[in-house]
Amino acid sequence: MRRPERARPDINVTPLVDVVLVLLIIFMVIIPQMQAGANVNLPGAQHPDQKNDVKNMPITLSVTSTGSLFLEKRPVNRAELVALLKEGHTRSPNSRLILKGDKTAPYGLMRELFGEAQSVGFPGVSLQVGDLRPDEGGT
Repeated sequence: MRRPERARPDINVTPLVDVVLVLLIIFMVIIPQMQAGANVNLPGAQHPDQKNDVKNMPITLSVTSTGSLFLEKRPVNRAELVALLKEGHTRSPNSRLILKGDKTAPYGLMRELFGEAQSVGFPGVSLQVGDLRPDEGGT
């Protein structure tokens, strides 16, 4: 007597591929929104600083081309800025402040903000820049 042949499992990967593609699309949309600060067009730098302090995440102060200020992603006005910076510094005294300014932002405003941030007592105030593109020059 002949034994009946057992059914062999057939793996259908189509649902798995569908789920992975949906997750990929979701992450492609969400990840750019998680960037700290406001979207600004950064000036370039030739030799950027590569060190990162994972324990003390920096606080980001963004300046748009029109001079609008954003502490992280929250819009702030100039009158309340120093108080908010002091509050952030007391909450996390070892965190650096990153000053992220659009390359068309008023230079005088950037200097004033840099000075105010230094007077608050941050251990470091950094200027965030983007990659230097070949059309921007530089030596």
